[in-house]
Amino acid sequence: MKAVVAMMAFVLGFSVTPVVAQILNRLENAISGPPTQADIAAARQEVQSAAQQALSALYAIAPHARRTIEGAAGYAAFSTFGMKLMIAGGTSGKGLAVNRLTNSQTYMRMLEVQGGLGFGVNKNQLIFVFTTEPALSNFINQGWEFGGQANVSAMAGGEGEMFSGAAAISPGVYLYQITETGLSATLTVSGTKFFVDPDLN
Repeated sequence: MKAVVAMMAFVLGFSVTPVVAQILNRLENAISGPPTQADIAAARQEVQSAAQQALSALYAIAPHARRTIEGAAGYAAFSTFGMKLMIAGGTSGKGLAVNRLTNSQTYMRMLEVQGGLGFGVNKNQLIFVFTTEPALSNFINQGWEFGGQANVSAMAGGEGEMFSGAAAISPGVYLYQITETGLSATLTVSGTKFFVDPDLN
């Protein structure tokens, strides 16, 4: 239910700012009731496990990425699920942003709405790597939104093997996408928003 409410706001064109996230949270709680402490603890554990699974999948495909992430200011790992039926579709996911300098963790959410005809279900894992703390703080505090571009070529140039297989999407920010067929050479992240999860923080 929570993902549906947030996706409806996305479809209607509302930008998921911290204020809108709070409004969505109140609406969700009014519909399904506020989460209990046990619900929150279980959800946090689920997100942590999914984030660890995303990292493990990345390290299995691209072993050099472990050293890259361990030397970075921080990272964010997401597991996503998408479904498309006829003209409507979308992807939702949850993730964890980790500041490696302070060991702080921030729970995040993501939403993507897809247009056009089609059928299908997809599962992806996204791992952001932040080489600077300001880049990580900006991601957490201001959220992130990919525009309507169809895709982003996953070719980080000038970094040697260090970011091989990742897309350089902003100064100090790289992104790996793992699909069901492995590490993707093209990121399909158009119309995707990332923002702090008001329920779990």
